[in-house]
Amino acid sequence: MKIEPALLSLKRKSDEPGGSSPVPNKKPNSVEDGEDYLIPLDSLQITIPSSTALSLTQPHHLMSAFFPPMEDGMEAHIEVEKPTTTDSHLQWSQWQLIDSILPTGGFAHSFGLEAAIQARIISGPEDLRTFVIHVLENTGSLLLPFVFSATISPDLETWQKLDRTLDAMLTNEVGRKASIAQGSALMRVAAAVFSEIPSLKSMRDTSVGSGVVAFHHAPIFGLTCGLLGLDSRTSQRAYLFITMRDVISAATRLNLVGPMGAAVLQHQIVVLAEAILTKWMDRTVEEACQTTPLLDTVQGCHSYLFSRLFCS
Repeated sequence: MKIEPALLSLKRKSDEPGGSSPVPNKKPNSVEDGEDYLIPLDSLQITIPSSTALSLTQPHHLMSAFFPPMEDGMEAHIEVEKPTTTDSHLQWSQWQLIDSILPTGGFAHSFGLEAAIQARIISGPEDLRTFVIHVLENTGSLLLPFVFSATISPDLETWQKLDRTLDAMLTNEVGRKASIAQGSALMRVAAAVFSEIPSLKSMRDTSVGSGVVAFHHAPIFGLTCGLLGLDSRTSQRAYLFITMRDVISAATRLNLVGPMGAAVLQHQIVVLAEAILTKWMDRTVEEACQTTPLLDTVQGCHSYLFSRLFCS
Protein backbone atom coordinates (compact mmCIF):
# COMPACT_ATOMS: atom_id res chain seq x y z
CA MET A 1 0.00 0.00 0.00
CA LYS A 2 1.54 3.27 -1.12
CA ILE A 3 1.01 6.54 0.76
CA GLU A 4 1.64 9.71 -1.23
CA PRO A 5 4.13 12.20 0.28
CA ALA A 6 2.47 14.89 2.36
CA LEU A 7 3.08 17.04 5.39
CA LEU A 8 1.88 15.66 8.69
CA SER A 9 1.70 17.49 12.04
CA LEU A 10 3.06 15.17 14.76
CA LYS A 11 3.85 15.37 18.44
CA ARG A 12 6.74 13.66 20.14
CA LYS A 13 5.49 10.96 22.54
CA SER A 14 8.72 10.26 24.37
CA ASP A 15 6.98 10.94 27.68
CA GLU A 16 4.71 7.90 27.24
CA PRO A 17 6.08 4.74 28.92
CA GLY A 18 7.24 2.30 26.29
CA GLY A 19 5.98 4.60 23.62
CA SER A 20 7.81 5.04 20.37
CA SER A 21 7.62 8.03 18.13
CA PRO A 22 7.70 7.84 14.36
CA VAL A 23 9.51 11.19 14.43
CA PRO A 24 13.24 11.00 13.66
CA ASN A 25 15.51 11.30 16.69
CA LYS A 26 16.88 14.58 15.55
CA LYS A 27 14.62 17.55 15.03
CA PRO A 28 15.23 21.24 14.47
CA ASN A 29 16.65 23.02 17.52
CA SER A 30 13.97 25.68 17.23
CA VAL A 31 11.29 23.17 18.12
CA GLU A 32 10.98 22.31 21.80
CA ASP A 33 10.01 18.88 23.05
CA GLY A 34 6.26 18.33 22.89
CA GLU A 35 5.60 21.04 20.28
CA ASP A 36 4.07 20.49 16.87
CA TYR A 37 6.24 20.58 13.79
CA LEU A 38 5.90 19.45 10.20
CA ILE A 39 7.89 16.68 8.52
CA PRO A 40 7.53 15.05 5.11
CA LEU A 41 5.42 11.96 5.30
CA ASP A 42 7.66 10.16 2.82
CA SER A 43 10.55 10.33 5.30
CA LEU A 44 8.67 8.13 7.74
CA GLN A 45 8.80 4.37 7.90
CA ILE A 46 5.22 3.20 8.40
CA THR A 47 4.56 -0.50 8.74
CA ILE A 48 1.00 -1.66 8.11
CA PRO A 49 0.15 -5.31 8.96
CA SER A 50 -1.07 -7.30 6.00
CA SER A 51 -4.24 -8.24 7.91
CA THR A 52 -5.33 -4.59 8.06
CA ALA A 53 -3.90 -3.30 4.80
CA LEU A 54 -7.00 -4.32 2.83
CA SER A 55 -9.44 -2.82 5.32
CA LEU A 56 -7.65 0.51 5.21
CA THR A 57 -8.54 0.87 1.55
CA GLN A 58 -12.13 1.60 2.66
CA PRO A 59 -12.65 5.29 3.49
CA HIS A 60 -14.39 4.73 6.83
CA HIS A 61 -11.65 2.34 8.01
CA LEU A 62 -8.98 4.81 6.93
CA MET A 63 -10.66 7.59 8.93
CA SER A 64 -10.93 5.43 12.04
CA ALA A 65 -7.25 4.48 11.74
CA PHE A 66 -5.97 8.06 11.74
CA PHE A 67 -8.78 9.46 13.94
CA PRO A 68 -9.49 6.89 16.66
CA PRO A 69 -12.68 7.06 18.76
CA MET A 70 -12.82 9.47 21.69
CA GLU A 71 -11.86 8.23 25.10
CA ASP A 72 -14.53 7.39 27.65
CA GLY A 73 -16.16 10.43 29.14
CA MET A 74 -15.46 12.63 26.08
CA GLU A 75 -18.50 13.55 24.01
CA ALA A 76 -19.06 15.91 21.12
CA HIS A 77 -21.89 18.33 21.87
CA ILE A 78 -23.58 19.76 18.77
CA GLU A 79 -26.45 22.08 19.51
CA VAL A 80 -29.13 22.16 16.86
CA GLU A 81 -31.94 24.68 17.13
CA LYS A 82 -35.21 22.81 16.99
CA PRO A 83 -38.56 24.56 16.47
CA THR A 84 -41.10 23.95 19.16
CA THR A 85 -43.77 21.42 18.32
CA THR A 86 -46.59 23.87 19.00
CA ASP A 87 -45.22 26.57 16.67
CA SER A 88 -44.62 24.07 13.87
CA HIS A 89 -48.12 22.64 14.19
CA LEU A 90 -49.67 26.11 14.10
CA GLN A 91 -47.77 26.99 10.93
CA TRP A 92 -49.16 23.93 9.15
CA SER A 93 -52.65 24.95 10.29
CA GLN A 94 -52.12 28.51 9.07
CA TRP A 95 -51.10 27.31 5.61
CA GLN A 96 -54.06 24.94 5.49
CA LEU A 97 -56.43 27.82 6.19
CA ILE A 98 -55.61 29.45 2.82
CA ASP A 99 -55.23 26.17 0.94
CA SER A 100 -57.70 25.80 -1.91
CA ILE A 101 -58.41 22.22 -0.84
CA LEU A 102 -60.16 23.47 2.32
CA PRO A 103 -63.87 22.97 1.50
CA THR A 104 -65.23 26.44 2.27
CA GLY A 105 -67.15 26.90 -0.98
CA GLY A 106 -65.08 29.77 -2.34
CA PHE A 107 -64.91 28.28 -5.83
CA ALA A 108 -68.71 28.34 -6.11
CA HIS A 109 -68.68 32.15 -6.33
CA SER A 110 -67.34 34.51 -9.01
CA PHE A 111 -67.73 37.79 -7.07
CA GLY A 112 -69.94 39.16 -9.85
CA LEU A 113 -67.57 38.20 -12.67
CA GLU A 114 -70.08 35.93 -14.41
CA ALA A 115 -72.73 38.66 -14.42
CA ALA A 116 -70.16 41.19 -15.65
CA ILE A 117 -69.26 38.95 -18.59
CA GLN A 118 -72.89 38.49 -19.62
CA ALA A 119 -73.45 42.25 -19.26
CA ARG A 120 -70.55 42.83 -21.72
CA ILE A 121 -68.54 44.70 -19.09
CA ILE A 122 -65.77 42.10 -19.22
CA SER A 123 -64.68 40.80 -22.63
CA GLY A 124 -60.98 39.96 -22.41
CA PRO A 125 -57.87 39.58 -20.24
CA GLU A 126 -57.30 43.33 -19.93
CA ASP A 127 -60.84 43.87 -18.67
CA LEU A 128 -60.32 40.96 -16.29
CA ARG A 129 -57.20 42.58 -14.84
CA THR A 130 -59.12 45.79 -14.16
CA PHE A 131 -62.01 43.83 -12.66
CA VAL A 132 -59.74 41.90 -10.27
CA ILE A 133 -58.06 45.09 -9.10
CA HIS A 134 -61.44 46.72 -8.41
CA VAL A 135 -62.61 43.62 -6.51
CA LEU A 136 -59.48 43.75 -4.34
CA GLU A 137 -59.95 47.47 -3.76
CA ASN A 138 -63.56 46.95 -2.73
CA THR A 139 -62.60 44.02 -0.51
CA GLY A 140 -59.89 46.08 1.15
CA SER A 141 -62.14 49.05 1.89
CA LEU A 142 -65.23 47.10 2.99
CA LEU A 143 -64.11 43.76 4.44
CA LEU A 144 -60.55 44.16 5.72
CA PRO A 145 -61.72 46.22 8.73
CA PHE A 146 -63.82 43.24 9.83
CA VAL A 147 -60.93 40.82 9.32
CA PHE A 148 -58.62 43.12 11.27
CA SER A 149 -60.99 43.64 14.19
CA ALA A 150 -61.75 39.93 14.52
CA THR A 151 -58.07 39.00 14.36
CA ILE A 152 -56.95 41.28 17.17
CA SER A 153 -59.92 40.29 19.37
CA PRO A 154 -60.79 36.65 18.59
CA ASP A 155 -63.57 36.19 21.13
CA LEU A 156 -67.27 35.38 20.98
CA GLU A 157 -68.60 38.82 21.89
CA THR A 158 -66.46 40.70 19.35
CA TRP A 159 -67.24 38.21 16.60
CA GLN A 160 -71.02 38.44 17.15
CA LYS A 161 -70.89 42.23 17.12
CA LEU A 162 -68.85 42.32 13.91
CA ASP A 163 -71.17 39.82 12.24
CA ARG A 164 -74.28 41.85 13.01
CA THR A 165 -72.62 45.05 11.78
CA LEU A 166 -71.55 43.51 8.47
CA ASP A 167 -74.98 41.98 7.97
CA ALA A 168 -76.50 45.46 8.20
CA MET A 169 -73.94 46.96 5.78
CA LEU A 170 -74.34 44.46 2.93
CA THR A 171 -77.21 45.76 0.81
CA ASN A 172 -76.49 43.45 -2.13
CA GLU A 173 -78.58 40.34 -1.48
CA VAL A 174 -76.52 38.09 -3.77
CA GLY A 175 -73.26 39.14 -2.11
CA ARG A 176 -74.84 38.85 1.32
CA LYS A 177 -75.96 35.26 0.72
CA ALA A 178 -72.54 34.39 -0.71
CA SER A 179 -70.83 35.80 2.38
CA ILE A 180 -73.11 33.79 4.69
CA ALA A 181 -72.64 30.58 2.69
CA GLN A 182 -68.85 30.84 2.71
CA GLY A 183 -68.73 31.92 6.34
CA SER A 184 -70.95 29.07 7.53
CA ALA A 185 -68.81 26.57 5.61
CA LEU A 186 -65.57 28.03 6.99
CA MET A 187 -66.85 27.94 10.57
CA ARG A 188 -68.00 24.34 10.21
CA VAL A 189 -64.75 23.20 8.60
CA ALA A 190 -62.50 25.15 10.99
CA ALA A 191 -64.27 23.75 14.05
CA ALA A 192 -63.80 20.21 12.72
CA VAL A 193 -60.28 20.52 11.29
CA PHE A 194 -58.53 22.69 13.86
CA SER A 195 -59.41 20.52 16.83
CA GLU A 196 -56.46 21.92 18.78
CA ILE A 197 -58.55 25.10 19.22
CA PRO A 198 -61.64 23.95 21.12
CA SER A 199 -63.01 27.50 21.35
CA LEU A 200 -63.89 27.39 17.64
CA LYS A 201 -66.24 24.48 18.17
CA SER A 202 -67.71 25.93 21.35
CA MET A 203 -68.42 29.28 19.67
CA ARG A 204 -70.04 27.55 16.72
CA ASP A 205 -72.17 25.32 18.95
CA THR A 206 -73.27 28.36 20.93
CA SER A 207 -74.25 30.37 17.85
CA VAL A 208 -75.83 27.77 15.58
CA GLY A 209 -79.61 28.08 15.68
CA SER A 210 -79.53 31.03 18.07
CA GLY A 211 -80.25 33.65 15.41
CA VAL A 212 -77.66 35.95 16.96
CA VAL A 213 -75.21 35.73 14.07
CA ALA A 214 -75.52 35.20 10.33
CA PHE A 215 -72.02 33.66 9.95
CA HIS A 216 -70.53 36.15 7.49
CA HIS A 217 -67.22 35.14 5.97
CA ALA A 218 -64.89 38.07 6.76
CA PRO A 219 -65.38 38.14 10.56
CA ILE A 220 -65.10 34.34 10.77
CA PHE A 221 -61.91 34.38 8.71
CA GLY A 222 -60.39 37.00 11.01
CA LEU A 223 -61.56 35.08 14.08
CA THR A 224 -59.93 31.88 12.83
CA CYS A 225 -56.72 33.70 11.94
CA GLY A 226 -56.52 35.22 15.39
CA LEU A 227 -57.03 31.88 17.11
CA LEU A 228 -54.40 30.27 14.86
CA GLY A 229 -51.85 32.90 15.87
CA LEU A 230 -51.61 34.97 12.68
CA ASP A 231 -50.78 38.62 13.13
CA SER A 232 -53.23 41.21 11.82
CA ARG A 233 -51.21 42.16 8.72
CA THR A 234 -50.76 38.55 7.64
CA SER A 235 -54.43 37.74 8.15
CA GLN A 236 -55.52 40.73 6.05
CA ARG A 237 -53.03 39.81 3.33
CA ALA A 238 -54.33 36.24 3.38
CA TYR A 239 -57.90 37.47 2.92
CA LEU A 240 -56.93 39.51 -0.13
CA PHE A 241 -55.02 36.50 -1.46
CA ILE A 242 -57.96 34.09 -1.28
CA THR A 243 -60.22 36.73 -2.87
CA MET A 244 -57.83 37.20 -5.78
CA ARG A 245 -57.36 33.43 -6.08
CA ASP A 246 -61.10 32.74 -6.26
CA VAL A 247 -61.84 35.50 -8.79
CA ILE A 248 -59.05 34.38 -11.15
CA SER A 249 -60.11 30.75 -10.73
CA ALA A 250 -63.63 31.71 -11.76
CA ALA A 251 -62.24 33.49 -14.83
CA THR A 252 -60.45 30.29 -15.83
CA ARG A 253 -63.61 28.22 -15.60
CA LEU A 254 -65.54 30.86 -17.52
CA ASN A 255 -62.96 30.46 -20.31
CA LEU A 256 -61.93 34.08 -20.06
CA VAL A 257 -58.27 33.21 -19.55
CA GLY A 258 -56.25 30.01 -19.68
CA PRO A 259 -54.51 28.35 -16.69
CA MET A 260 -51.09 29.72 -17.65
CA GLY A 261 -52.46 33.18 -18.30
CA ALA A 262 -54.29 33.06 -14.96
CA ALA A 263 -51.06 32.22 -13.13
CA VAL A 264 -49.20 35.05 -14.89
CA LEU A 265 -52.01 37.50 -14.13
CA GLN A 266 -52.07 36.57 -10.46
CA HIS A 267 -48.33 37.11 -10.20
CA GLN A 268 -48.52 40.47 -11.95
CA ILE A 269 -51.25 41.78 -9.65
CA VAL A 270 -49.29 40.94 -6.48
CA VAL A 271 -47.59 44.36 -6.35
CA LEU A 272 -50.93 46.18 -6.65
CA ALA A 273 -52.52 43.85 -4.11
CA GLU A 274 -49.81 44.69 -1.58
CA ALA A 275 -50.36 48.40 -2.23
CA ILE A 276 -54.10 47.92 -1.63
CA LEU A 277 -53.32 46.09 1.60
CA THR A 278 -51.06 48.90 2.80
CA LYS A 279 -53.76 51.44 1.95
CA TRP A 280 -56.67 49.79 3.75
CA MET A 281 -55.18 47.60 6.49
CA ASP A 282 -55.64 48.13 10.24
CA ARG A 283 -58.80 50.22 9.90
CA THR A 284 -61.72 50.09 12.27
CA VAL A 285 -65.18 48.91 11.29
CA GLU A 286 -66.44 52.49 11.42
CA GLU A 287 -64.19 53.27 8.44
CA ALA A 288 -65.51 50.43 6.25
CA CYS A 289 -66.95 51.65 2.93
CA GLN A 290 -67.70 50.74 -0.70
CA THR A 291 -65.19 52.11 -3.20
CA THR A 292 -66.59 50.45 -6.34
CA PRO A 293 -70.40 50.45 -6.12
CA LEU A 294 -70.74 49.32 -9.75
CA LEU A 295 -69.38 45.88 -8.80
CA ASP A 296 -72.00 45.64 -6.08
CA THR A 297 -74.71 46.47 -8.60
CA VAL A 298 -73.46 43.96 -11.17
CA GLN A 299 -73.21 41.18 -8.62
CA GLY A 300 -76.77 41.90 -7.56
CA CYS A 301 -77.92 41.08 -11.09
CA HIS A 302 -76.50 37.57 -10.91
CA SER A 303 -79.73 35.98 -9.76
CA TYR A 304 -81.48 37.30 -12.91
CA LEU A 305 -79.15 35.52 -15.34
CA PHE A 306 -80.89 32.98 -17.57
CA SER A 307 -78.03 30.49 -17.30
CA ARG A 308 -75.25 30.63 -14.74
CA LEU A 309 -72.39 28.51 -13.53
CA PHE A 310 -71.73 30.15 -10.16
CA CYS A 311 -73.83 31.00 -7.14
CA SER A 312 -72.82 34.65 -7.17
